[in-house]
Parts: sequence; C-alpha cells; structure tokens
Amino acid sequence: MTARPKAGWLRNATIVLLLAATVTHANDGFFTQPTWQPVAPEAVYDRLNQYLDDAGVKPQQQAAARDLWQAADAGSDGDLLERLATALAKTDDRVAELVKFCASVSEPAKLPEFAWLADSATPRLVRFNMRLYLARWLVQEGYYDEALSWTNGLSTDDVVAPEALLFYRAVAHHRLVEADEADIALGQLLQRQDELPIRYQKLAALMQKDVAGIKEDSLDHIGRRMEDIRRRLAQGRSGDRVQEVENGVIESLDKLIEKIEKQMQQAQAAAGGTPSGQPSGAPMDDSRIAEIKGPGEIQRRDIGRGTGWGNVPEKEREKALQEIGREFPSHYREVIEEYFRRLAAEESDENP
Repeated sequence: MTARPKAGWLRNATIVLLLAATVTHANDGFFTQPTWQPVAPEAVYDRLNQYLDDAGVKPQQQAAARDLWQAADAGSDGDLLERLATALAKTDDRVAELVKFCASVSEPAKLPEFAWLADSATPRLVRFNMRLYLARWLVQEGYYDEALSWTNGLSTDDVVAPEALLFYRAVAHHRLVEADEADIALGQLLQRQDELPIRYQKLAALMQKDVAGIKEDSLDHIGRRMEDIRRRLAQGRSGDRVQEVENGVIESLDKLIEKIEKQMQQAQAAAGGTPSGQPSGAPMDDSRIAEIKGPGEIQRRDIGRGTGWGNVPEKEREKALQEIGREFPSHYREVIEEYFRRLAAEESDENP
C-alpha cells in the first residue's frame, strides 16, 4: 500500500511554488521581482477622474482640475505628484493652502499641523498623496523626523509617485544616521534602478555606498549624530528626542575614550616593564633570554562622567587627542573637545 503523503509535504511544495513564482530568469542568473510598480500618467488621471466623480466636486471645479492636469507640463522626468497636487488644489482649499505653504515658506517658526491629512474622512487620493507631498517638502527643508512621521504607514501602492516615497524616506533615514532603515528603503528603491529619474539613481547609489561604510560608535558615526543635534537645535528642537541623541553620543564617546585609554595603558605597560634581574636602563645581554613576569592584565578603570577621564593625566589626554587627529579628519577633534567641555560643565553643576 502506498504511504499517504504528510500534510506538511503539500504545504512545503506550495511554498516552493510561490517562491518560484516570484523569481524571474534573467540572462545567466535570477533576480527577485520588484516589490513596487511605477505609475503611468494615464493611471493617475483615471484616479483623479474617479475622485472628482465620487467626491461630489462641483462641475466648474472638475473642469478646472481636468484642464489644469491636461495643460500641466510634467517635466522631462514626469513629476506626477506635483501635477496631481496642482489639480487637486482647484477642488480643495486645504490642498491649495498646503501647496502654497510648500512653495513659499522656508524654516517656519512652527510647522502647521495639517490635521486633515490624518483624518480618515479625507479621500484617500488626497490624504495619501498630500502626506507624501508635505513629507517631500519636510525632507528638503531638513525636518526628517516629521517627514517620516507623515510617511509612516504609507505603501508604494497608496501614492502616485512610489519612487518619491522610497527616495525621500531613504534620505530622511540617512540624515538621521539610521543606517539599517535607510538601507532597506534604498534597496527597495533600486529594485527599479533603470526606471528611476537620473537624480534618484545617482543620489541613491551614493547614499547606499555611504550607509555601507558607517560603523557604529566610530568617530564618523559620532560626528554624524552630533551634526544631527546641531540641526535639531538650530530648528528650535530641544525636547526628549534631542536629549536621546545627545545621550547616545555621550555613550559612544565613553566607549571610544575607554578603548583609547586601554590602548595607551597597554602601550605604557609594554614600554615600561623591565626583565627580572636586569638593571633599569641597561641593555639586555645577547646571551640571556628575556623573562617577563606578571599576569599580563590591564586594570579596568571607571571612566565615569567627570573630567578626570579615567584618571588619565592632562598630558596623556592631549597625546590621545593628537593620535585621533593623525588618524581622522580635524573636525573630529572638535567633537571630542566638545565632549570634554560638556563633561566639565556637568561636573561644575554637580559640585558648585
């Protein structure tokens, strides 16, 4: 009697078939099908017409929106998001206000809330695409956290410019030194690299290469986050998020300084030890085998948060800074010196 296949066999075979369906043969290799599709202008126009019919827009406004869409110059690389926003502005005063804001305001004292963009009562075509429209402006003006907040929950199927969603999301993560998130967005964007606008292709490739070189807790990583702090403070941000980034920088500097201190201690121990029975300063006899006693361990010091820097003397601290200066660009020394100034200020506040 033939044994009956186990239920798991059928399930596994189904999984294999589904995986095979997502793989396309290309030349001598395989590649996974892209997870997003570009949107054609005709498809966007169809969505616009559907919205105009369903939303009960006045005939005069419908005609104005359609005429503007047809007459709009999409540009050499086709800015469908801008084109749609301009058409929708003829039908909705809120959209018109948003478009005007993004076209005329730079570095406002306070960002408008645009609460209607988060209201489920707002038609999806308007709500989703205008969220992306605002997020694009926010990225261009350096408001990366806010941009990610507005794109949170949006998928490439929700908007008429999926490549813009992925690109500006990647830029925001990159500028916030969120390497993993940036890499994910860039990888998805570059699935259709040859179909992207040239500016997206070039910048995405550069960001991807840059993200790959970021090493956590390195001086480069620290310097980027300190630049992020300066940006936030310049924008009047001084809340919990800024303090979180500042604390992360301090922790990374603690680790870096501790590493440098250990290296200095090891170098001092290697240079300062003398073999048993040999006078200090006297050369080793050629016929004698050097004998070094001791456990070979380095005492771990508590580097703390004060200006003592693990009890390393000022002269040796300056030497460490010089070592940093020889290995890395000069502006990293400013990062370390700023760290010491901050520690000195904290110690002064704790011990008035």
